[in-house]
Amino acid sequence: MNKNKMLALALLAATVAAYFAFDLGQYFTLDFVKARQQSFADYYAAHPLQAIAIYFALYLVVAALSLPGAAILTLAGGALFGLLTGTLIVSFASTLGATLAFLASRYFLRDWVRARFRGRVDAIDAGVEKDGAFYLFTLRLVPLFPFFLVNLLMGLTAIRAGTFYRVSQAGMLAGTLAYVNAGTQLARIDSLSGILSPSLLASFAILGMLPLAGRKILDAIKARKVYRQWPKPARFDYNLVVIGAGAAGLVTAYIASAVKAKVALVEGHKMGGDCLNYGCVPSKALIRTAGFVKQARQAQSLGIGKLDPVFDFPDVMARVHRVIGSIAPHDSVERYTGLGVDVILGKAKIVSPWEVEIDGKRIATRAIVIASGAQAIVPPIPGLREAGFCTSDTLWKIQHLPKRLIVLGGGPIGCELAQAFARLGSQVTQVEMGPRLLAREDADVAAMVGASMAADGVQILTGHRALRVEQDEHTKRLIVNHEGAERALEFDTVLCAVGRVARTAGFGIEELGIPVTPQKTIETDAYLQTLYPNIYACGDVAGPYQFTHTAAHQAWYAAVNALFGAFKRFKADYSVIPWCTFTAPEAARVGLSESEATEQDIQFEVTCYDIGDLDRAITDEAAQGFVKVLTKPGTDKILGVAIVGAHAGDMIAEYVLAMKHGLGLNKILGTIHIYPTMSEANKYAAGQWKRAHAPQRLLALAGRFHRWRRAA
Repeated sequence: MNKNKMLALALLAATVAAYFAFDLGQYFTLDFVKARQQSFADYYAAHPLQAIAIYFALYLVVAALSLPGAAILTLAGGALFGLLTGTLIVSFASTLGATLAFLASRYFLRDWVRARFRGRVDAIDAGVEKDGAFYLFTLRLVPLFPFFLVNLLMGLTAIRAGTFYRVSQAGMLAGTLAYVNAGTQLARIDSLSGILSPSLLASFAILGMLPLAGRKILDAIKARKVYRQWPKPARFDYNLVVIGAGAAGLVTAYIASAVKAKVALVEGHKMGGDCLNYGCVPSKALIRTAGFVKQARQAQSLGIGKLDPVFDFPDVMARVHRVIGSIAPHDSVERYTGLGVDVILGKAKIVSPWEVEIDGKRIATRAIVIASGAQAIVPPIPGLREAGFCTSDTLWKIQHLPKRLIVLGGGPIGCELAQAFARLGSQVTQVEMGPRLLAREDADVAAMVGASMAADGVQILTGHRALRVEQDEHTKRLIVNHEGAERALEFDTVLCAVGRVARTAGFGIEELGIPVTPQKTIETDAYLQTLYPNIYACGDVAGPYQFTHTAAHQAWYAAVNALFGAFKRFKADYSVIPWCTFTAPEAARVGLSESEATEQDIQFEVTCYDIGDLDRAITDEAAQGFVKVLTKPGTDKILGVAIVGAHAGDMIAEYVLAMKHGLGLNKILGTIHIYPTMSEANKYAAGQWKRAHAPQRLLALAGRFHRWRRAA
């Protein structure tokens, strides 16, 4: 806080303190006003403009400083000036005073609150931006809610001062009128509690509910306008139709069937979607085989003679497909049919808000959930398509190990597959146009993963932009640019791993006018509703994350809101989202990274534990990595965690649970962890934090006590 702000705050505090120190509150009592009523009336009759100016200024100060007495002043305004003039004066004085209090709160407190509660403040600001004026107006209509508190709390949000003033002026008018009217009958009032009778308070409460009811009516009108051109079916074949049988669609259909809704699940390609067939499952199967090959080559580190594993790549790929086949029954037509879901294999297209067409046949439904997933991005590199390429979707068809493999992209998919193929024997070059790999992670995380990949033989070229692909009858070359100079990289296969984009085309959303975001995902609200209130989207097609576990997480909200939204809706919760990159070592994270906290101006402390000191890591020849915990300064509240090491994806779960339920590092430290396990690293990280925050004065006293005991 700068000097000017501190000086102003001190002056403000001194003014408020003086109010109580000099017992100025005695002049803002009902008895005092009633006793001086005639004197005030005489002064007003003799000096009307001066009386109005003095009253206005006094009211302004009391409201701006949030001092008790505004209610008494409002009564006095009615007694002194009458109903119409009193209401006019009080309305403007109270609103201006409230706005000054609002601005003071923003000036003195907003930065402080934002620095300590950035995530919550951002969420509140997002809500205020959308509905702040509406909720402020509702609060202003109910005098039971202290207006001074509304002023201070609104000052902490991002609502505009002009909006605050206008809404407050209108919202407080009803309460002002009631108090001023009571003031005109001041002689009959014995206490403030007598002003607002239970019936009048009930009237205000009903008045406060009117905007909410109005909002519902407006939503209904808006929905009616959206649906206007679409005739609604007289009856429905289903309660819910789900488009896409990937993680999001499968969970949505499962939940709908569990609550006895009639649900249809439409899939145009393979049950299980991308995760089962092209993503998580096959990549992890390949990584497991590649990891074993690496372990076999390092057998001497385990006291075993040198091994040189021999394998045929077609057999490796056959195992990948066998793993897919083993898991496929979990996502099969037979299983979901047995659960009561009507599984329809075919291409779905939404032809109206209540109708879905599958290969020419239309079905009517009360609600629709779009869970069509995402597909790999193919960069527009000249010559790439002519030379041929793979993506993470098509890679699993190859039957020959690429001798020279170029991986485009330094994100999680690119890193995982680059390392796996390098361990299997490919000459791998990874090309990333950014300054480093894993841009979403902290630099130390990316550096450790990159060093391990390089040790496995991956040539990592960061800061290299792919320009074009050239080929002749003998070789193919990727031409890249690095710091203004071109370089040719020869290859046999190119793997495009530069990201994935939502699969939105061909499902009818263009014809219905459902908008997409700049990130090319379907635009949804906090409840996962699209433009049409009965059409929802979840999973990769909706964003903002592209993880199987978040797709399943969103599916619960989509299913429940689609089926029961008329009675109760739930906002999707993204407060604690973990993820993991399955390289060796793995890199897992939940919550804020150091770079994110710095960018958002959130204060934090860092505690880091070196997994190289962990007994289990040493016995397993996996003594590399760390656990890094970000905490709120001076407390054990966890803001974020990054783990690099073997089984990091499993270890992070403890921190996910802790953050979700508000548990701090002290709770983790007080939890027994089995020895020897990798999860002990979590407890040791908590212990490291505890040592850094040990009460030094108390420990010094304990030392003196023990010395005294030894001498006794």
